[in-house]
Parts: sequence; C-alpha cells; structure tokens
Amino acid sequence: MPMPMRESPALIESRRFGVRPVPLLRPLGWLAHGWRDLMRCPLPGLLHGTALALFGALLLWLASDRFWLLSGAFTGFLLVAPLLATGLYAVSRALEQGRRADLVVAIGAWKPEGRLMVFGLLLAFAGTGWVMTSASLITGFAPFPVHTPWDFLRLVVLNENTHLFEVWLAMGALLAAPVYASSVVAIPLLLDRPVGVLAAVLTSWRVVQTHPLPMALWGALLMGLTVLGIATALLGLIVIAPWLAHASWHAYRDLVGSAEPA
Repeated sequence: MPMPMRESPALIESRRFGVRPVPLLRPLGWLAHGWRDLMRCPLPGLLHGTALALFGALLLWLASDRFWLLSGAFTGFLLVAPLLATGLYAVSRALEQGRRADLVVAIGAWKPEGRLMVFGLLLAFAGTGWVMTSASLITGFAPFPVHTPWDFLRLVVLNENTHLFEVWLAMGALLAAPVYASSVVAIPLLLDRPVGVLAAVLTSWRVVQTHPLPMALWGALLMGLTVLGIATALLGLIVIAPWLAHASWHAYRDLVGSAEPA
C-alpha cells in the first residue's frame, strides 16, 4: 500500500487559524473602521502618507523622461506597500485594545523582526521582477521609444496595431493576483501572532479561497482608491494610504480567527 503523504508543518500551522465568514459588502465596513482609526490617531498615518507621496514624487523626478521605467516602478511599488504599513497596523491594534496609540507605537513596530524581513524581501523580489518585466515589454515591443506619459498613452494604450497594452495588463495581473492572495492578511498576521512566514501566506490564501467575492471587492477598492490617490498628483495618497492601511488591519481581524491550541 502506498504510504500516505504527510502534510507540511506550515500547512498544519496555518490550519490552526480559522477563517471567519463575512458578507459580500463587508469591505465597506473595513473602510469605515479604517477611517475611524485614522481620525482617532492621525499623526502616524499622515506622516506615512506624506512619505509615500514624497517617494512617488521622487520617482517622477528621477524617471520623468523614462516613462517605460516609471510605469513599472509605480505598479511594482504597490506590491510592497502593504509591508510599509506595518506601523499603522500596530496603531490600529493598540486602538482596538484600548492602549496608547501614537507615533512611538508605529515606529516600535519596525523593530528588527526576521519574519517580516523575509516577507519584505519576497515582496521586493516580486516588485523588482515586475519592474524588469514591464520595462522589457515596453522597450522591446513599443513601435517607438516611450519617454513621456503621452508616449505611453499614444504608443501603448491607444495603439490599435499591437496588443501591447493588453499583454502589459495581463502580465501585471498575473503577478499581482498571487501577491495579493499571499499578503492580504499575512502581514498583519505576522505582526500580531507568532506564526511562520509560509503558514501566514497559506492562511492568506485560505482567506481568499473561502471568500472570493468579498476579497475581489476588497482588492478592487484597494486598487481603485490607490489609483485615485496617484491621479490627484499624489496628494491624495497622504490620506488614502493610511486609510487603507488601517482598514487592512480590520480586514485581518474580521477574517482570521484565533489560533487553536497546537
């Protein structure tokens, strides 16, 4: 008789966490709770949003005449943004527990933590891979060099002679979907509980598989509001980025149940 396959320790550890049921429109509630947290403790969030907007402005300045690189850099940056919100997850947790919530709490969440560093490296590799893939697609297949946003619109988006824009979007979605599924609750989980990186990722995948429609809505809200923040000359990110970070903490708290005894 064939020997039964043993499950991996990470999968067993992941199954200790239950996945709570949520209705389709629950993501709107996460936004409401996130806004409440931002209003109760605005300084860490607004500083975080300002830093993201300034970084975006720096990208614009460095690659102002190389939009083929800028388009990939901006979208790649969105892949690692959830990790950068770690301090704001800690603020929301402190508010939830009735403890002091201020800039000290947000900064304290960034103490050296091996699991978060490993996850951050994985996200950085994914972001770098997308930047290189995006740049290669645009420079290799656009009919003329793409230097400005108008070039990108004219030569890539509106070019009826090629399907470059469709391929670019498909490649981006192909990378973004598994990254989203792997990280949507994994980073708050790593911050909140002593769980391994792979177990946190598997838990995040279970959440998405259990609630495909609410999590698709949540992903669309995250993307849509982020695009809105970028479209407002990056100024909208000052408020939108911390708002979404606080809301993401409440998404995690709603979706992931308490760990059962080992």
